[in-house]
Amino acid sequence: MSRSGDFRRRARGHPGFVVGATLSGLLGLAALVSLFWQPWPPAEIDIPNRLQSPGAAHWLGTDSPGRDIASQLLVGAQSSIVVGVLAVAIGLVAGVALGALASARRGWVEELVMRFSDFAFAFPALLSAIMLGAIVGPGLLTGIVAIGIFNIPVFARLTRGAANAVWGREYVLAARAAGKGPWRITIDHVLPNIANVLIVQATVAFATAILAEAALSYLGLGTQPPLPSWGRMLNEAQAQMFRAPLLAVWPGLAIVLAVLGLNLMGDGLRDLLDPKLARSR
Repeated sequence: MSRSGDFRRRARGHPGFVVGATLSGLLGLAALVSLFWQPWPPAEIDIPNRLQSPGAAHWLGTDSPGRDIASQLLVGAQSSIVVGVLAVAIGLVAGVALGALASARRGWVEELVMRFSDFAFAFPALLSAIMLGAIVGPGLLTGIVAIGIFNIPVFARLTRGAANAVWGREYVLAARAAGKGPWRITIDHVLPNIANVLIVQATVAFATAILAEAALSYLGLGTQPPLPSWGRMLNEAQAQMFRAPLLAVWPGLAIVLAVLGLNLMGDGLRDLLDPKLARSR
């Protein structure tokens, strides 16, 4: 059996991965569908039909200005995916580059990169978003940059630790003896052998980014109107908690399922891509 066929067989037999991949697939499907179709225009206000219960016209009801909840949830998935992909990409590219540099050069370069990581950890995504919001104003880009900056030291430390273990392997020593330089060894041998670890971390970071985007939007620092956001939907639902509690249930459930799905898929990938755990299955 080919390696890809063996992976698919083991993936189908991993309940956590199957559930996580299904939930993550539904998140992607919701965002894709919303690009071409929504039950109602998500920003359309219909005061006479405000705070409607779920029904045939409005599947999940309407909010206090009369906007369709289902449409807002579908379009809100776009914001979550855009923030997750771009924020993880920023952290992945910059963090892997810094971590690989630290591992390849060692000495004062490694110490400098690690101290930079310690400094960056002092500015969580929320604090970075507040500072950036004060400078350039709140918005989707502010949330992306803030979460991306927070991801850089995470990937840098992970890459440096995993790469240091690879640098001690026999095939790397053989490559050095053959005259290969640090960068060629990093590209040819180190990065391919730590790719599995980075893929798993990227999946987990994606879930964290969705949660962080919801928190920033809840505080008014992330996605701005009229673009829907799950976090802002939760904020707007506060005023109607006793009159229409479902307004908070729907976006909260969407966030929980999206984060749960990505975390389960990340845990499943860790099990499937780890050779030791793969042999035990």
